[in-house]
Amino acid sequence: MEKVTVLSSDQLYNSFLDPKFIPAGQDKYYLRNTQVCAPRGGWRHLTSFEIESLVKNDNTAMSWDNILVTDEFDPMMIKNNKFYGFVRIGRVTSNGLQYHDLRLSCGITNSSIHSCDIGDDCAIHNVHYLSHYIIGDRCMLFNIQEMSCTDHAKFGNGIIKEGEDEDVRIWLELMNETGCRKVLPFDGMIAADAYMWAKFIDDKRLQDRLKTITQNSFDSRRGFYGVIGYGNVIKNCWIIKDVKIGNCCYIKGASKLKNITINSSEKEPTQIGENVVLVNGIIGYGCRIFYSVIAVRFVLGSHSNLKYGARLMNSFMGDNSTISCCEVLHNLIFPAHEQHHNNSFLIASVVKGQSNLAAGATIGSNHNSRTFDGEIEAGRGFWPALCVSVKHSCKFASFTMLAKGAYPAELVNPFPFALLSNDEVNGELHVIPAFSWLYNMFAMARNNWKYATRDTRVFKVQNIEFDAYAPDTMEEAIEARKLLDKWTAKAWLRREGKSLDGMTDEALTEIGRNLLNGDPDKVDDLEVIGENMEKSHRKVVILHPYKAYHAYGDMLTYYAVKNIVSYLEEHDGETFRNISDRFDGDRARIWFNLGGQLMSMDDFEQLRSDIKDGTLNTWKEIHHRYNEIWKKYPIDKLRHAYMSLKHMLGVDTLTADDWNNALNKGIELQAYVYNQVYESRKKDYENKFRRATFRSEDEMLAAWGKLDENSFILQQRKELKEFTERIQNIKKRLLTE
Repeated sequence: MEKVTVLSSDQLYNSFLDPKFIPAGQDKYYLRNTQVCAPRGGWRHLTSFEIESLVKNDNTAMSWDNILVTDEFDPMMIKNNKFYGFVRIGRVTSNGLQYHDLRLSCGITNSSIHSCDIGDDCAIHNVHYLSHYIIGDRCMLFNIQEMSCTDHAKFGNGIIKEGEDEDVRIWLELMNETGCRKVLPFDGMIAADAYMWAKFIDDKRLQDRLKTITQNSFDSRRGFYGVIGYGNVIKNCWIIKDVKIGNCCYIKGASKLKNITINSSEKEPTQIGENVVLVNGIIGYGCRIFYSVIAVRFVLGSHSNLKYGARLMNSFMGDNSTISCCEVLHNLIFPAHEQHHNNSFLIASVVKGQSNLAAGATIGSNHNSRTFDGEIEAGRGFWPALCVSVKHSCKFASFTMLAKGAYPAELVNPFPFALLSNDEVNGELHVIPAFSWLYNMFAMARNNWKYATRDTRVFKVQNIEFDAYAPDTMEEAIEARKLLDKWTAKAWLRREGKSLDGMTDEALTEIGRNLLNGDPDKVDDLEVIGENMEKSHRKVVILHPYKAYHAYGDMLTYYAVKNIVSYLEEHDGETFRNISDRFDGDRARIWFNLGGQLMSMDDFEQLRSDIKDGTLNTWKEIHHRYNEIWKKYPIDKLRHAYMSLKHMLGVDTLTADDWNNALNKGIELQAYVYNQVYESRKKDYENKFRRATFRSEDEMLAAWGKLDENSFILQQRKELKEFTERIQNIKKRLLTE
C-alpha cells in the first residue's frame, strides 16, 4: 500500500513531469504547448485591475504572473477559485451556455484549477480538482469532484511510457480466461484487428509485429495533458482521471472514468450516464453507456450501447451492438450483437456478429472441465434461446439456433441455419439443418434488412457483410450437403442390413446424393445419425434431411442468381458469356470472417505475410489493406456465386438454357421467400394462444395492425415484384436472339 508523504509547496505544484524526462533545451510544458493552439490575438498577462477584481471575488493564485488570458476577459465571471501552476484561460464573457435544461453562465466559479488550458466561452463551476487538462471551447463542467491527468497517462492504449516497466502494460484477455489470446487495446482498434491478433497466437512473428506496431502508434514520451474536446458537457461526476474525450460528448453522473479514450464528434456524439464505472478502455464514436454499467479492460465499437447494470470485462464488443443487464467476460464479439436480459452470461467466446442472446442464456460454463481454458466459437447469426446452457468447448456454424435447454456436453454443429434441440424423453440431440430457410423465414429476411438499416455509423472503419447468404455461409451449405450425402447413405445401408466395411467417402457420397436427389419417400423414414457433433453417448438425430438438402441447394441458387443479376444490372456491357470467360479455375472454398469483413483465405494470408515482413508497418496501413480487399470483394463474391451455380448444376460451362433455368429458379425462390415471410407472420395471427389475450379481433388488430398492412411484408412484396422485373429485363437483354 502506498503511504501518504509530505511534499514541499514547490513539489506540490511543480512536480507533474520529472526533469529527467524533459529533453535538453525544453521546459516542462513543451508537450503541452504542442497540444494547444494559441488564440488569434495571443495570450497576455493580467492587468493590475483584473488582478484586483479577481482577489475581490475570492480568487487566489500561487502567482498571478502564471495566469494568462485573452483580450476578451471579464474578471467578474471568475469567482471563488484557487489557481495553481501555469493556467491559460480563453475568452470569458457574461454570456451563458445551455444544454437540455442545464443553463450555466460562462466563467469559472468555486473550483480548483491546476495547470490547465481552458478554451473560449467555457462554464466551469464546482469542479473541486481540475488538473492538467486542455479544455476545448464551449465546454460545460459542473459539479465534478476530481478531474486529473498524470504525466504517464495512456488514455486506455496498451502502451508503456518512458521509464515504465513492461508489467504496467494493459492487455485484453480475449476469448480465453487464461490470457493466452491477449491483445493490446488501442484507439482505433476494430474487430478485425482484435480477431487477427487473438486467433493466430501460434504465429509468434505476427504477435511480435502487432505489439511493436501498437507501441509505435503512440507517443511514448511523458507529459501529455488530458484533452477535452469542444462542446462537451460533463456534470455531477466523481472521478475522471487520465481520460481523453472527443467533441460534443455528454457525461452525467459517472462514478469513475479512468485511463480511457472516449471518441465523440458532432455527427456521432457519445453519451455516458449515471453511476457508470469505466476503467482501462477505448470507447468508439456514437456510443451510449448508461445506468450503473461497469466495464474494465475493454474496447467498445462505434454506435454500441451498454446499459442497465451490464458488466463488460476483458472483452472487445463490435460496432452496432447492445448489451444490457448481462455479464460478459473474456469475449471477442463481432458487430451487430444483441444481449438484453438481466441474467444472461457470456464468457470465453468469439461470437461473430449478427447474434442475439436471450434471457437466461449461459454460454460457456466450465463445469465439465478441470481447467478454465475452454472456448466457444459461434459463427455469425448465433441465436441461443431462453435459458440455454452451453459448455466449453463448442463450435457452431453460421446462424445456429439453440432451442431452450441445458446442453450437457461439448457441441460441434457444422450445419448453417440449423436448429438444435434436446429430446429429453428419448435422450437424443435433434438437429434440423436449414431450419431458418424452411420454417423461420420472417426472422431471416428481417435480420438481413434490419442489420443494414440500423448501421448508422458515419465513418465505417470496420467493413461488414450483413447478408446472410454470402460466401462463408454458402461454403458451409456446400459442406453440409456433403455431410447429408454421407450420413444419409450410412443410414440407408444400415436399414438395408448392408455392411459399411470398405465403403469410401466417395462411394458413400454417391449413394447419398442419389437418394437425396431421388424419391423423398426412400429418405423420410431413415434415421440419419450425426457424427462427432456432441461429446456424449446419446444419439444425434438429423431431422428432415431431404428437405434440408434441397433447402441448402435453393439457398445456393438464390445467392448465385441475386449476385449475378445485380452485377449485370450495374454493368450494361457485361453478358453471361463474359462472366463465364472471366471466371475460371477452382472455387474459393475457405472464407475468413475478419471481424465482420469476409475475404478469401488467400487475401488474408497475404495480409498476414505483409504484416510480418514489414510491408505493412502501421495500423493505418493495415486498415487501408482491409479497405483494398473490401473494394474487390464484390467481384470475389460474384466469382464465388458463379462458381457455386456451376457446382449446383454440375456443369463446367453454363449454356443459354442453363442461364434461363437459373433465372427462372431465382424468381421462384424470391417468391418462396416472400410466401414464407407471409406465412411465418400469418401463424401469429392464427395462433389461438397468442390471440387469447385480446377480447376481440378489433383489439388484436389495433395492437398488431393488419397482416396485409405489415410494413415488412409490404417491403418483401415490393422486392418480389422488383426482382421479377429485373430478371425479366436481364433475360430480354441477354437471352433473346
